Amino acid sequence: MDKRNDDPSSLQLSAFVICKNEAAYIEACLRSLDLCSDIVVVDSGSTDETPQIVARLIEEGLPIRFLHRDWPGYAAQKQFALEQCTGEWCLNIDADERLDGDLREALSDMVCAREDIVAWRIRRRPYLIGYGFTPPHVFERPNLRLIRRGKGAYDLRQRVHEGIVPAGKVEISHKGSLLHFRPLPMGEQILKENAYSTLKSDQLIDEGRTRPKFRMLLTPPYYFLRLYIGRRLFLCGWPGFIQAMTGAVYSFMTEVKVYQNRALQERPPLDEEAKGKAET
Repeated sequence: MDKRNDDPSSLQLSAFVICKNEAAYIEACLRSLDLCSDIVVVDSGSTDETPQIVARLIEEGLPIRFLHRDWPGYAAQKQFALEQCTGEWCLNIDADERLDGDLREALSDMVCAREDIVAWRIRRRPYLIGYGFTPPHVFERPNLRLIRRGKGAYDLRQRVHEGIVPAGKVEISHKGSLLHFRPLPMGEQILKENAYSTLKSDQLIDEGRTRPKFRMLLTPPYYFLRLYIGRRLFLCGWPGFIQAMTGAVYSFMTEVKVYQNRALQERPPLDEEAKGKAET
């Protein structure tokens, strides 16, 4: 039975999720969206149990539309998903995220905002190994996640950390959070940060941005302090310290990759010693 037609308590709100091989996380995400009138899930070729889990939830009555699209990149895939939404408001949520109780309550007021407000920024609280979800006063920078349909689009030039560019006023929700649950051990997390830093550095290089060398020295400690002090991760003990340091490593790898790309062009690697021996 389709809840869009039979549940008067559901909000005229679409949620959209992109995924691939998210069997470990996606059920909790989609169940937290049961207050929505429309849930768009765009899969780019899962080979695990993700399609079966989604099919089961559809059978249970969640208003899910399950679509397939080959992977075109983060921004393009999310833009496609956004365009499939039918609600007056559209919520971007990742497969490893879910709404906490306070955010579920806050959404009913957010979608009734004044006409001049076209989007909302929402906090996100990560799960830290050895700690759990950070408390409500320890959160990541609020990101634009809720937009009026037709009042914004993704910047397709962004390869990573993609976001919606709004056409109007944006407010910050001070109630509720997205809970981010992907507890990766450091070895796996570093692989993820390495991949993200490559996408970010490639984007900076393609845009032709110049990056002073001293950024390799200054950016990592700044990034660490912004997270550890500014975002209050120090309140989460050693897990908070690890989270902040991981962010610093990401920023360092990004700066190094931009520097080395330029260095390789200006001075291609040459084993002068081996060349000299070969000539003698």
